[in-house]
Amino acid sequence: MFDSRPDRDAEVVLIGRSNVGKSTLMREITGHTFDTGQKPGVTRQPNHYDWTSEDFVISDLPGFGFMAGVPDDVQDDIKTHIVQYLEEHADKILCGVIVLDGKAAVDIIDRHSGPDEIPHTVEMFGFCRELGIPVVLAVNKMDKVDDRDERLNDICDRFGLFPPWKQWEGETIAPITAKTGNIDALNQAVRHHLHEAKRDDLFKFF
Repeated sequence: MFDSRPDRDAEVVLIGRSNVGKSTLMREITGHTFDTGQKPGVTRQPNHYDWTSEDFVISDLPGFGFMAGVPDDVQDDIKTHIVQYLEEHADKILCGVIVLDGKAAVDIIDRHSGPDEIPHTVEMFGFCRELGIPVVLAVNKMDKVDDRDERLNDICDRFGLFPPWKQWEGETIAPITAKTGNIDALNQAVRHHLHEAKRDDLFKFF
């Protein structure tokens, strides 16, 4: 179980598969560099960053889903621990940011969709909503996407959000490129949920 969480009453969590750019995004938001493994599945505990003066923590949860070279039981354990973490801290999580690779997300989701299978990321989106955690889909690596609107509409469709994506902008869909620091759309969406939670005092972090 993840047991490293600082004792804070407000939290924003980053969730997603391995190699979607969560750590890069975490660094961009906090201005702080974290140790990350060079290959998927190496990071098996959350990275937390808390501000001593504020009752607030941002957490980057380990990547889940298929990881080459990582045994199935380890992959399952990581996902189970993420689910337990979200359940345990749901009342303190003001926003869950699910990070997607804008170029690969639709293909990965389609590959794992079937009568008996729900893609991990789609399942996690629904699970957060069931727990009452507001969710933002941070669609990363948009600099590599040519058909921007079409791709974002397809992502909406896969997550059960009616296209066009523009109607979800500023609240649920945030196209970003973390590597170049282009995360304004995410900051805007997170602020929306912080405002709903009456925590405008946390705007300065986003």
